[in-house]
Amino acid sequence: MADWKIDSLGGKTPLQYADTPYMDLLARCGRTGLLKTVQDGFSPGSEVANSAILGYDQEKVYEGRGPLEAASIGVDLADDDMAIRCNLICIEGDHIKNHSAGHLTTEEARELIDYLQENLGSDTVQFHSGIQYRHLLVIKGGNKHISCTPPHDVPGQPWKPLLVKADIPEAEETAALINGLILKSQQLLKDHPVNKRRMAEGKDPANSIWPWSPGNRPKMATLQERFPQLKRGSVITAVDLLRGIGKLAGLRCIDVEGATGLYDTNYEGKAQASIDALKTDDFVYLHIEATDEAGHDGNLDLKLKTIEYLDRRAIKPIFEAVYGKLEDFDPSHPVSALGEPVAIAVLPDHPTPVAHRTHTNEPVPFLIYAPGIDADSIEQFDEESCAKGSYGLLEKDQFIEEFMSIS
Repeated sequence: MADWKIDSLGGKTPLQYADTPYMDLLARCGRTGLLKTVQDGFSPGSEVANSAILGYDQEKVYEGRGPLEAASIGVDLADDDMAIRCNLICIEGDHIKNHSAGHLTTEEARELIDYLQENLGSDTVQFHSGIQYRHLLVIKGGNKHISCTPPHDVPGQPWKPLLVKADIPEAEETAALINGLILKSQQLLKDHPVNKRRMAEGKDPANSIWPWSPGNRPKMATLQERFPQLKRGSVITAVDLLRGIGKLAGLRCIDVEGATGLYDTNYEGKAQASIDALKTDDFVYLHIEATDEAGHDGNLDLKLKTIEYLDRRAIKPIFEAVYGKLEDFDPSHPVSALGEPVAIAVLPDHPTPVAHRTHTNEPVPFLIYAPGIDADSIEQFDEESCAKGSYGLLEKDQFIEEFMSIS
């Protein structure tokens, strides 16, 4: 959701320009600041940023996206398994057209992944289907010391120079194996009925795999082990990566029908799932991917729309279920309809500027609201305003410690 200033918006960021009355109210009645979600030395991936929001030290737990995808879809990794995220992407000529194969459906992708497993799978190589374009490749005995390029970082660039490279001699066999799988996948997928049908409909074909972000099984303490006041928690997301982080953090995963990870996701269903979970759980982590995908697509109008959808279709119903209508809300005497106070935090995991079309590592704005909190002077929730907030700049586990310390 976080972004850069844009000339066509009068020098404002999308978050400054969009109409977000509920985020602004929570910022006005709460406290704000900036959070550094990408530790020095790490790339600004969603796996880094989201686990950092939950307070995990990347130096101790980081193992790439692959193992998190495995945890999400229930793939148990052996100690010598290397798991690596495996996108289905669209290649046009010698260039990467997009990282998502035109946002193909999960059903289409499952057929393609099953086909690849049937033709390329072995005792060493295993393909596992995930959601939409996001999938998993597990290599028995694979060496994780390889350099891979996230496909969302390089739309429009030639793909051949971006093939996997070994960081150490011992990883050369793994790099060669993965590059061979990429080339073979292109031959197998180009004439698959799913892609023929997509092209006949004017859609991008999913005509190549693109593995990236490898790792082994991570070692993470659960949130319950770190915060004794948290007995039960949940995560609500359409993204396997976030489900994996949630499972490893000790959170139950709540499925929502119609949750897509795109602008057409079921905002209302996710909000209702959050409201229902708050009746039994101490902690709910609600993740909505739509603004990120709009940023990757370089689509400013869609990013503005998804920011406003987040405010109106997700935050509003949650706020109203807890604290009533905005026009009736009295911040000096907030009354929770759930019978106990509810603390609410709102923040992006990382910026995805529409002008850049990929993640950046700038600190993100955040707000924390809870009944009785000492509000600061911030009137609006955006990057520039929150930089002046009373929390200042937080990093590592400071944000989650602040949030969990609210009584």
